[in-house]
Amino acid sequence: MPHPVMFDDADEILTQVRRRALAFPETTEKIAHGRPTFRCGKMFAIYGGSRKGETKSPLSNALLFVPDPGEREALVQDDRFFVPAYVGAYGWLGIDLARHDTADDWNEVTELLDASFRQIAPKRAVAALDAG
Repeated sequence: MPHPVMFDDADEILTQVRRRALAFPETTEKIAHGRPTFRCGKMFAIYGGSRKGETKSPLSNALLFVPDPGEREALVQDDRFFVPAYVGAYGWLGIDLARHDTADDWNEVTELLDASFRQIAPKRAVAALDAG
């Protein structure tokens, strides 16, 4: 039985995430478990999710990502970030994007996606990103 769709294609925040995530080399979008996921071979971002231990109250505007290992501890200390259900055990973090409305906020999202992409993508895709 397929998972129900847990997002709205007209969601403006999803549109912003898509635009940024799909700009990375070789990236594709695939619906998995009812949510948009962004992949370059493997998954590097998920739109929507829930906090670990709170699977009954999903955050529809959350972005789940793989943080840069050197920044993970600082991000965990920031109240805006959380350990997500299911993928949190594998080092992923989440951020609720519902209040991201400034250019600086979206620049931060792009940086988070960039760090996640670099953790997951094959070397050739990272090289293509660096080549511009």
